Amino acid sequence: MKKNVLVLAPHTDDGELGCGGSIVKFLEEGAKVHYVAFSICTKSLPPHLAPDTLEKEVRIATKILGIKPEHLILYDFDVRRFKEFRQDILEELVQIKLKLEPDLVFIPTLHDIHQDHQVISEEGLRAFKNTSILAYELPWNNLTFNTAGFIKLESSHIEKKIEALHAYNSQKHRSYLNANFIKSLATTRGVQISTNFAEAFEVIRWVI
Repeated sequence: MKKNVLVLAPHTDDGELGCGGSIVKFLEEGAKVHYVAFSICTKSLPPHLAPDTLEKEVRIATKILGIKPEHLILYDFDVRRFKEFRQDILEELVQIKLKLEPDLVFIPTLHDIHQDHQVISEEGLRAFKNTSILAYELPWNNLTFNTAGFIKLESSHIEKKIEALHAYNSQKHRSYLNANFIKSLATTRGVQISTNFAEAFEVIRWVI
């Protein structure tokens, strides 16, 4: 297993949804995990919610997973406008690479149709082109997904992932945060490799 892991999340909760169980497993095995969210969505929250709502929620969620507070990096690029800030995002990624020197990076799949996710996938690939990269799935946004890589998980990893996602009280209305869906997807991916639970990934690059 890799020892210095970086998770790139376009928005808060994307990293937990895509590889939350794997984050827990890596941390249990002694790896260092950094989590970067590129938007806390201050301008797109409903009027009745405070602008820092998702910032507070992601801090709770990543703490539940076991990520150290000092390993959480937050930006607030405007939702659905990442393409306008593509170069700024790339420059931030390059600085993160130089500072953290990860040996494994998680990004959204390159087949994700959300415009912000596309930017993080593409610029993440550019910034970390010499690093192992796994792309995680967010099925509601994916036109296609090649399940070429798997990380075996235990029930405890999935339960911790669900617990972390429950921290997003402002997003609880979203169907993909449903605990049954999270567990069912992990079960489906587990069936593919004859284990109880797993998360699946596209292997963009693997460096040994």
